[in-house]
Amino acid sequence: QVQLVESGGGLVQAGGSLKLSCAASGSIFSRSAMGWYRQAPGKLRELVAVITTGGTTNYSDSVKGRFTISRDNAKNTVYLQMNTLKPEDTAVYYCNAQGRRGLTIWNYWGQGTQVTVSS
Repeated sequence: QVQLVESGGGLVQAGGSLKLSCAASGSIFSRSAMGWYRQAPGKLRELVAVITTGGTTNYSDSVKGRFTISRDNAKNTVYLQMNTLKPEDTAVYYCNAQGRRGLTIWNYWGQGTQVTVSS
């Protein structure tokens, strides 16, 4: 069973920075595309950033240029560096692992970590 454990959330003033971490148990990390999603109250969960097994990254337009996703396969950890935070970045941030090997497909979620940006 794979577990994803997020950390690093908290309360920060607008313009500040936070770095989220997501540690994965199990042996699938290096074969997984890792993503960060977020869900604000009353809104749908949305993709923030994704990094493939090869290190290719993609970002939502709302965070491009401010957030950076990275991964450390040796530590089974994915990070999200968030700079120049805005009140609209306030949400619960979730880590996600997706991948496939042969006929086996997986899609795992973490429990989420709250990020609150005050104006």
